[in-house]
Amino acid sequence: MAIIYTEYSSFALKGSTKLSVVLPIDPPMDMIHPPSYKHGPWPTLYLLHGIFGGSNDWLRKSNIEALSLQYGIAVVMPYGGNLFYLDNETTGVRYGEMIGKELIEVTRKMFNLSTKREDTAIGGLSMGGYGAIRNGLKYHDTFGAIMAFSSALIVEAYGAGEIDKLALASVPKSYYSHIFGPEDEMEGSDKDPIALAKKCINTDNRPRLYIACGTEDSLYESNENYHKALKIIGYPHEWQFSYGAHDFDFWNRAVTAAIAWWRKGKGSL
Repeated sequence: MAIIYTEYSSFALKGSTKLSVVLPIDPPMDMIHPPSYKHGPWPTLYLLHGIFGGSNDWLRKSNIEALSLQYGIAVVMPYGGNLFYLDNETTGVRYGEMIGKELIEVTRKMFNLSTKREDTAIGGLSMGGYGAIRNGLKYHDTFGAIMAFSSALIVEAYGAGEIDKLALASVPKSYYSHIFGPEDEMEGSDKDPIALAKKCINTDNRPRLYIACGTEDSLYESNENYHKALKIIGYPHEWQFSYGAHDFDFWNRAVTAAIAWWRKGKGSL
């Protein structure tokens, strides 16, 4: 197993950015037989962290390293700041473009990753769950699957002027305005997960979609509402829920089930 901590100069972010990568290059060593090193090309999961998090969160707090080895997949974990993996036209910092285009190109040149759409997935937790849905749908020609856990699907509340009802109410409203723009421009924009799903329904490259949330999570209702909205518009998806809060106890179970679903077509919490 290779674990790589690196950085590159990002044009989209106007500066250097960090990422952590797991590559399943060898099986567990038994100290008797030499390992049979593998070279790919590997199916790849781009896995996003949550707000106030970092590129090492999944490595430190989940079993993603073991899952990489079990399924023979590379896992790329970029740093996303606290900007919901969106583009900001005011500052010119484009996290959405970095995730959906630049990072794919850079990491495929760095490592022996599969270039097949069906071998390329995006996932994440909380803020990263929203980022996975938004960028997975926006860049549907690149990503064949989306895995979203306890997603911070706050755009509906923000667009309705009800942001103060959310768990992050302690964050100033100006923070959301900086990221999402005017409230009355949310619906139907490329930041609206429903609008993006509608655009993908009849395309040839509609990503497979896996959504999971714990029933004790403060974001459970918004995730369930997204599931219901997807049913109404006819977007096929997997909706999984079980007892769990907004923590890695749930997210570790969720990513384990989601990777099984992606690689084998099944996987329940």
